[in-house]
Amino acid sequence: MKLAIVGVGKMGKSILEGLLRAEMLEPSEIGILDTPERTQAVAQETGARPLYLEDLRRCERILLSVQPKDLAALAPQIAHPNVGYISIMAGVSTAVLSRRLGTRRVVRCMPNLAATIGKSSTAITGPREAEEAGDLQFARALFATVGDVYDLPEQLFDAFTGMSASAPAYVAVVAEALADGGVKQGIPRAQALRLAADVLIATGELLRRKHPAVLKDEVSSPGGTTIHGLAALEARGVRAALMEAVEAATLRGHELGKDE
Repeated sequence: MKLAIVGVGKMGKSILEGLLRAEMLEPSEIGILDTPERTQAVAQETGARPLYLEDLRRCERILLSVQPKDLAALAPQIAHPNVGYISIMAGVSTAVLSRRLGTRRVVRCMPNLAATIGKSSTAITGPREAEEAGDLQFARALFATVGDVYDLPEQLFDAFTGMSASAPAYVAVVAEALADGGVKQGIPRAQALRLAADVLIATGELLRRKHPAVLKDEVSSPGGTTIHGLAALEARGVRAALMEAVEAATLRGHELGKDE
């Protein structure tokens, strides 16, 4: 068994589907473990093999796609000395993973919800032992099937989580607020939501080519509608609120790590 995925909820299943879509592994080379009902349902849908805890010792690598709070109870049941571990648990450091699992073959990754559509930004890090065993290389290839991969120093992981992994929620609030504004001015709700989504997608593509300040200035003509809208945003502290959201999420990541 090349890879076992422990936890096939939204994120775990998205990673499974990504690697199957990219033909990185055959379904028969992948095992999955979740609740009995979830395991059977995903196995039937994807062709991956349902596993039991005792099967994990025969797997080359294990992807941990569970909640951080579950690690303490789970680790003694899945810790095997000849297995490599890849974790997407927020706030759980490589030091904690090594201590809980009894090995330095640990890789810490942080994707975001865009993995569900193959557009994730994933941060990745691991110690020398994980590099030497090929675990880091495997993890880079694994997460490349669901988007872009960034090697990042571990001390920046909580900031990455607060900014990138949490960002879809922030942007969803922005999109909903834009749509609400359109509805307030008379645009039908369904159309307003579609317009908000379209403008955010298009703006994302533009931001790949231009600095945000340049894009903002290009849209803002002297005395025009956009500069008046921007002034209203500044008066409400939207810029500061988004910065504080990243900070608050980063600090929560620190707290989750301390719990371990």
